[in-house]
Amino acid sequence: MDIQKVDQIIDKHGAEASALIQVLLEIQRENHWLPQEALARVAERLRVPASRIRHIATFYKAFSLVPKGRHEVHVCVGTACHVRGATRILDTLQDATGILPGETDAELKFSLETVNCLGCCALGPVMVVDGKTHGKLSPAAAADALKSYE
Repeated sequence: MDIQKVDQIIDKHGAEASALIQVLLEIQRENHWLPQEALARVAERLRVPASRIRHIATFYKAFSLVPKGRHEVHVCVGTACHVRGATRILDTLQDATGILPGETDAELKFSLETVNCLGCCALGPVMVVDGKTHGKLSPAAAADALKSYE
């Protein structure tokens, strides 16, 4: 991570400690994770204890302290999606990417996560890739959708 970019993000928010979460969100959006160097710079510039920043970064699921793939794949495994075949969708995606939920592939192309609900139960089974919803999936449709992100 470019420390100058971190400084730009901090400056954009007036270097105010009250903007900590917004600063972290922008760094996360920029890098797909929160590098330690960036967190140290945020602590220094915002005058916020590093322990507080780490607590926030580990509390909220939106943040990651390890590198994530360029494409984040979220598969709903909630009740409505489960009964409509979410397990088969997840199996297909695991086979296609070679990773399990919670992992990122070696090329940093994909990160795979399961979620309990995406709020669109009528479309189940559902996956969201980079914020785009793919619903009423079959295993083949899930594999095809994933190919469009390669």
